[in-house]
Amino acid sequence: METFQALVLDKVNEETTLDIKELTMNDLPEGDVTIRVAYSSVNYKDGLVAIQNLFVTSYPFVPGIDLAGTIIDSSDERFQTGDEVIVTSYTLGTGQFGGFSEIARVPAEWVVPLPKGLSLKEAMILGTAGFTAALSVQRLEDNEVNPSLGPVLVAGATGGVGSIAVNILANKGYEVTASTGKTNEESYLKGLGAAHVINRQEIIDTDQTPMREEKWAAAIDPVGGKTLQYILSTLKYGGSVATCGLTGGTAVSTTVLPYISRGVNWLGIDSVQCPMDKRIKVWERLGDDLKPTMLNEDMVNEISLHELPEVLADILKGNVRGRTLVNLNK
Repeated sequence: METFQALVLDKVNEETTLDIKELTMNDLPEGDVTIRVAYSSVNYKDGLVAIQNLFVTSYPFVPGIDLAGTIIDSSDERFQTGDEVIVTSYTLGTGQFGGFSEIARVPAEWVVPLPKGLSLKEAMILGTAGFTAALSVQRLEDNEVNPSLGPVLVAGATGGVGSIAVNILANKGYEVTASTGKTNEESYLKGLGAAHVINRQEIIDTDQTPMREEKWAAAIDPVGGKTLQYILSTLKYGGSVATCGLTGGTAVSTTVLPYISRGVNWLGIDSVQCPMDKRIKVWERLGDDLKPTMLNEDMVNEISLHELPEVLADILKGNVRGRTLVNLNK
């Protein structure tokens, strides 16, 4: 029987371990589609699963909320052996074995055909972070945001979602202000297209002021917490913020004033249960008009499966810039 390697989270006598182990096909969960994984990627959520053991209900478990690869077996007529595909979101890597494995098996309902304009490698440089950034841009556009309305803020700009969002928005002609706590990353962010780089301390609400001077036509916010509070108080009339993360906390203190006095829009972005028709549309745009121009070594750190545990710990500490690509062929 074929064996393959995977990063396995296990728990014995209340102690957890995270190791590269050899598995067989019998170790995989049930599913319609079996995929030889070419690439995965590292997301903040992967760190929560692998290091903090959040979301995991049974052991042993294989983390990894993203994967891209080639189908080696399918019982669903929509997919054939040899098809190149992407799988992200749903309970991949949280409730069902994920992408940190040379072979994965998933339900057919989770599978997205690789869009034209993207390679498997590019798809996983993007991964959930890229999909979330593009979904955020899509929602802003749906709410009539366009470059003529003024500057757009991207919080947490050196992270995966933030880096890709900066590059997408800049390519679309927006004047992008990038916020970061990493003072040494200004050249990186300006290389992605940011017109301005500010310190994250400048956009933290410390006094719960409901409305401040109008600054931003729109914002993409993977941070939440007091950063989101500040953004809501500084949006221009009719402005929108797409909230897609919680690295700065889940609690947000606001009032109705920005909404009824300035008509601002607080848009929630959910990449996990996003309907498949919308999911495919956004992925197709990522291969077309929303495709970042910086899918290269400036944004990407490529690692092997064996290097994963250290990077998973680093991403929770805020020590990872841009995107980390996991090459399952290494």
